[in-house]
Amino acid sequence: MSRHTGPKARVNRRLSALIYENAGASRALERREAPPGMHARARRPSNYGAALMEKQKIKHYYGIGDQQLRRYFESVAHKKGNAGEMLLLLCERRLDNVIRRAGFTKTRPQARQGVVHGHFQVNGVNVNQPSYMLKPGDVITVRRRENLLNVYRDLADQHSTEKLDWVAFDPETLRATVLGLPGPSDVSLPVDVNVVVEFLSR
Repeated sequence: MSRHTGPKARVNRRLSALIYENAGASRALERREAPPGMHARARRPSNYGAALMEKQKIKHYYGIGDQQLRRYFESVAHKKGNAGEMLLLLCERRLDNVIRRAGFTKTRPQARQGVVHGHFQVNGVNVNQPSYMLKPGDVITVRRRENLLNVYRDLADQHSTEKLDWVAFDPETLRATVLGLPGPSDVSLPVDVNVVVEFLSR
């Protein structure tokens, strides 16, 4: 997905969820939960429109485009189990998402930018693809450059890190270890994924 450069607060309000976590967008959602637009509150979306909104939640939250989302869906569609659940768990394993949730950064766009700029390593190897799929045993570290270490150490100190059962993060060494695979309870996005599966199955 190309980087969203429009007002992030409008996305949060339109989708009625905290998709973008920066301070301004969060405050805007708290102040005005109604969708943007003069008559937005009076409009009721069709079934198609509601499904499209749920899909947009996933796209904006994880920073992926239509083609990438469809590739993820096709990779899990014929496997045994809940396709929607497996789709979200695949998104959770993306490098940029794990960097955000481990505690290196405050937001996913910030994590994505850091990965693209080559700030992170996986198992000692530079990785600049935000979509890189992590597996158990992988170790994420910040490149050993003093300026980068200072930036991410400050970011880690500025906000409390959520406890993840499947990722261990040490803010002192700026090292995150993937202990296992995420489960359904580890998905932090409030979305009706079954509607999205029906939408993508058309």
